[in-house]
Amino acid sequence: MLDAVVAQVREVAQREIMPRFLRVVHDQRKDDGSFCSEADLAAEHFLHGRLLEIRDCPIIGEEMTAATQREAWHGGSNDDNGLWCIDPIDGTTNFINGLPFFAVSVAWIRARRTRLAVTYNPITDEMFYAREGNGAYLNGRRLPLREVTTDIGRAVGGVDFKRIPKQLADRIAVNPPFYSQRNFGSSTLDWCNLAAGRLDLYLHGGQKLWDYAAGSLILRESGGQVCTLTNDDYDAEDVWRRSVIAALNPTVFATWRNWVRTNSFPAAAATAAQR
Repeated sequence: MLDAVVAQVREVAQREIMPRFLRVVHDQRKDDGSFCSEADLAAEHFLHGRLLEIRDCPIIGEEMTAATQREAWHGGSNDDNGLWCIDPIDGTTNFINGLPFFAVSVAWIRARRTRLAVTYNPITDEMFYAREGNGAYLNGRRLPLREVTTDIGRAVGGVDFKRIPKQLADRIAVNPPFYSQRNFGSSTLDWCNLAAGRLDLYLHGGQKLWDYAAGSLILRESGGQVCTLTNDDYDAEDVWRRSVIAALNPTVFATWRNWVRTNSFPAAAATAAQR
C-alpha cells in the first residue's frame, strides 16, 4: 500500500500541481482566512479517486467542508479499514506567491493513529515516507540523515510565531534557548525536516489534522519525540487542533519541552515553584 500511495502522490504533483506553479491566476480564501488555489482543488480531487482504488475507506481532505471532514472521521477513525487524510498542497501561500517550498501529504489512519505517511516536496523531488514500526525514509535513505546536537544551545529550531502565546513568542524572539530559528510556511515539511535532522526542535501553536497526520508519524519513526503545550500524550489531544513541541534528540526534547511550558504559563510555574 505504501508503494501505491508514493506513486500516486508523485503523479498528482506531476499532473496537477507543478503545471500550475508560477501560473496561478485565481485563488480564494476559505472561512478560516487561508488561501485555496485551483491546484489545491484539482490535486485533492485527483487523490480522492486514486486513494479509493488503493483502499476503499472514508477520506478527509483539507478542502472539504468541516461537516464532511467530521463525518469522514466518525465513519473511519475507529474502523479497521481506516481512513485517508489528504493535504493536497501544504504551503498554499508559498505556492501562490511562487515560493518553492510546499508539499503534498497523505496519511492513512486506523484506530485514531496514523499508520502510514507520505509527504512529497515536488520542487526538490524529496519523498518522505513511513510505516508504523518500520522506520522513516527519504528517497530510500533512513532518517535521520545526520546526527543532531545534544546541546539545545547549538540547536536550530522551527518555530511558527503566529500561533503561540504572545508571552512565549516574545521570550523566544528576545532570548531563545537555542542557536537559531527558521520558519518556512509548510507544517508538513517542517515535520519532515525535523525527522531528517535539518532542524533540531520544533514548536507550533495549533495544527489541524492534515498538518500533523503524516509528519508526526515520520518524526516518531525517525526516533523523534513529540508532545503538546499541555499534554505529554500527544495523541490524547483534540484531533482537530493540536499544538506541537517536538525534537529529534531526547535530551534536547526534555529541555525544550520544559522551557516552552515554563515560558508559556509563567504564573503557574511560579506557583508550582513556591509549593
